[in-house]
Amino acid sequence: MVSVASTPPAPAARQRRKEARPQELLDAALALFVEKGFSATRAEEVAQRAGVSKGTLYLYYPSKEELFKAVIAQSLGARIEQSAQQVQAYRGPMGPLLEDLLVRWWQQVYASPVSGTFKIVVSEVRNFPEIADFWVRNVIEPGHALIGSIVQRGVDTKEFRPVDVLSVVHSLVLPLVMLCVHKHGLAACSQHQIDGERFIAEHVALVVRGLRPT
Repeated sequence: MVSVASTPPAPAARQRRKEARPQELLDAALALFVEKGFSATRAEEVAQRAGVSKGTLYLYYPSKEELFKAVIAQSLGARIEQSAQQVQAYRGPMGPLLEDLLVRWWQQVYASPVSGTFKIVVSEVRNFPEIADFWVRNVIEPGHALIGSIVQRGVDTKEFRPVDVLSVVHSLVLPLVMLCVHKHGLAACSQHQIDGERFIAEHVALVVRGLRPT
């Protein structure tokens, strides 16, 4: 009987592995940045966790700053852009839209490692102006514009009372940012726990109710 030699891996499989590598690097970077902080994480550690060499990491992302910006763009920037497209196509009352959009979006973020990026930005980004600028342009500005557009549409249709739109945006968003910071700060090292999903739903509902005419 003639033995059959084992078939070498198909080129397609190697190609799929190569195409998946940027995502593997981003996943490894996000996990380490959240665990150790941005400053304390070394590029070699990210490469090791992703199962590649440091040189391979730099082929995709030439610096740790560029790696973190890619994490921000994919995990938050892309989500905001997708939500903006949904809002633009929406026709209906603004109150249910605002509540449903924010509760779903923030509950998904809170339940994932992405929630740790808020702690990184709050605690470390002052020392990295380039990342701070990137965060403002890709998270804060489009996020505020998205929520503000919903609030303004509600004011225009008299579903909401006249308000200072930017103040409403801050009232909605800042407590949720601090909830994420708490999850990766005090809650991680004490018994002071918060039911994050419930807090998000109750907080958004409270603000939306406050927007309605008396």
